[in-house]
Amino acid sequence: MPNHNAHSKRPSLTLGIEEEFQTIDPVTRDLKSHIQAEIVQKGKMVLAERVKPEMHQSVVEIGTGVCQTIQQARDEIKEIRQHIVKLARAHDLRIAAAGTHPFAQWREQEIYPDDRYRMIVEDMKMVARANLIFGLHVHVGVEDRETAIQLMNGARYFLPHLLAISANSPFWQGMETGLKSYRCKVFDKFPRTNIPDLFQSWSEFEDFVELLIRTNCIDDAKKIWWDIRPHPHFPTLEFRICDMPMRLDETIAIAALCQAIIAKLYRLHEQNLTFRHYGRALIMENKWRAARYGLDGKLIDFGKQQEVPEKDLVHEILEFVSDVSADLGSQKEISFIEKILERGTGADRQLKVFAETKDLQQVVDYMITETEAGLFDDAAEGAAR
Repeated sequence: MPNHNAHSKRPSLTLGIEEEFQTIDPVTRDLKSHIQAEIVQKGKMVLAERVKPEMHQSVVEIGTGVCQTIQQARDEIKEIRQHIVKLARAHDLRIAAAGTHPFAQWREQEIYPDDRYRMIVEDMKMVARANLIFGLHVHVGVEDRETAIQLMNGARYFLPHLLAISANSPFWQGMETGLKSYRCKVFDKFPRTNIPDLFQSWSEFEDFVELLIRTNCIDDAKKIWWDIRPHPHFPTLEFRICDMPMRLDETIAIAALCQAIIAKLYRLHEQNLTFRHYGRALIMENKWRAARYGLDGKLIDFGKQQEVPEKDLVHEILEFVSDVSADLGSQKEISFIEKILERGTGADRQLKVFAETKDLQQVVDYMITETEAGLFDDAAEGAAR
């Protein structure tokens, strides 16, 4: 039977993108706690709420407004990246994008003087201090909360694949970790992280949150840091699993794919079809493989109950969303994922620079160059591709 009220609840599928950047000392290539007045305060004069401090002072977070299309999101991210890069250079700093810094020591990082961050450090101690990581968060507008929970249940399956595509943190504290995304292993020391459980309804989710608040586990739902969550203050589903990608094109491709996945799952939902739901323990097996091997490994196809090369699975996902990406007008942006499959993830490219140079400072230089790629000279960028 058709779902007659589906149309009244159709999600807007608007986009919001948040990126977390590293502030780098151009001489040492180490992280440098920027004087907040410099980047964040001056950034706010131009960018208002689109630039924010993070817990560690060597992190700058930027965010778009609510974007109607992926092209609008791209324009905003590009403009904000341009401003942040110029602002950093004006203060003799550089901006780099990756999930971790190759050799910075978390012990040396200053915490931003803010009550919220002070409380997190007080609550979680060394786990919070050591959380020197940088992520990409993508919000997709799903206004009806009941629909959001159903779509979240289905979207969980795709999270390891998004991690594999975005993997960009192979180094930690000066060591080659052997993982393509070490960032997620740092973050999962926090409570309430990783893949969420299945929730049958919005009220079941609300009961869960209320129980945590009532028993003083959390003060509000923002302290639930799952890889995907219904945002506590915005009418969005927020993808939180991705490492921070280096290039603007990579961020936009991944954000477009997140939007298309939700659009496709809603299309099925509208027809009373459910994308098959898998248990958290199974999805966690794939998440581990994605973190360890990135695009080079095999993930489990749970339907077939066999291992399949991750690149094949990514092609299947691109095929799965191809009808909705045409409707969303995001085919061009999503097609860049093919480039990532060819050129390698950020992690692959960092490792290649390190294999050639044996010098982590040169890896940082590469990160800085890639972070600025395509921001200022579109003609040169076109030639480089």
